[in-house]
Amino acid sequence: GEVVVVLDGKLEGRSLELMTPISRALRKNEIHELIITDENEAGPGQTVNRIAYLGFFEVTRGGVMVAGDTLQVGDLVIGTIAGFDETHMPNHLNIVVKSEVRESGLTQGAQLRDRVVCAKTGA
Repeated sequence: GEVVVVLDGKLEGRSLELMTPISRALRKNEIHELIITDENEAGPGQTVNRIAYLGFFEVTRGGVMVAGDTLQVGDLVIGTIAGFDETHMPNHLNIVVKSEVRESGLTQGAQLRDRVVCAKTGA
């Protein structure tokens, strides 16, 4: 995909309810939000509170994201997919990424048009 909005913000009590299914299909041209957490226990079926907003990206080639996959934005490996939250569906899916660094997209230097790549961990 490609970054279309860079966000700047952090919350301590977001209460995102990650859905139990471990994967989501993403269609070409959809726009979804990337959210970072530093909560080690974050995963499918869990509640996530400590977050930072990375940004929104447009899917340029359809595919499937799976919890545990690695997410890279531009040259920066952000972390691994923790899970998915449907709070804003059908508008967009919240894709929560587990990372050691809980910083916003602006703080991490994300740029419009940065490439977003999701790959199997170790691939």
